[in-house]
Amino acid sequence: MKRSLGAKTLAQPAPVWAVSSYDEDGKANSMIAAWGGIASSQPPCLTVSVRSNRHTFTGVLKHKAFTVSICHKDMAAEADYLGMVSGRKEDKFERAGLTAVKSDVVNAPYIDEFPLVVECRLIHSYEVGVHTMFVGEIMDVKCDEDKLIDEKHPDVEKIMPLIFTPGTREYFTVGDRVGKAFSMGKKFMKDS
Repeated sequence: MKRSLGAKTLAQPAPVWAVSSYDEDGKANSMIAAWGGIASSQPPCLTVSVRSNRHTFTGVLKHKAFTVSICHKDMAAEADYLGMVSGRKEDKFERAGLTAVKSDVVNAPYIDEFPLVVECRLIHSYEVGVHTMFVGEIMDVKCDEDKLIDEKHPDVEKIMPLIFTPGTREYFTVGDRVGKAFSMGKKFMKDS
């Protein structure tokens, strides 16, 4: 029997994305966002939702760009810190020992130590309750070479991305490979 938990943000899991922008003074800033996902394949886009009182918010709007850096599980403390303090008060990159790298395709920094980076041009923003959902067109994806499969696809078992569980507020990472997508379910398809 399933128990009703009410209208809550308990979809499992949520990403741990370091959303980075330059602030109004041109200083690199990053925050952790869990409300995000792929929005479109053509053009390739993702969404991330940010509260308007966050320091990153004004930077994204001013520069019309942001990056999403995907954290490896071994850097969970650094990622957690990025979500705990405001870039208005301290230089989070310096404090966490992270390196801000200027994107070569959008006007935003990314985190060099995180293995996977998605560089986005802001194309839409929508107010949704207490958050604004930014839609970013993916202009490039960069991945550490040693974290690739066949030199063109990120290997989730090497990237070991951090994931978040809303509700209990805990971090996890990916588990065992289960099977090949668009293949395992064929056993339920009618023969043609």
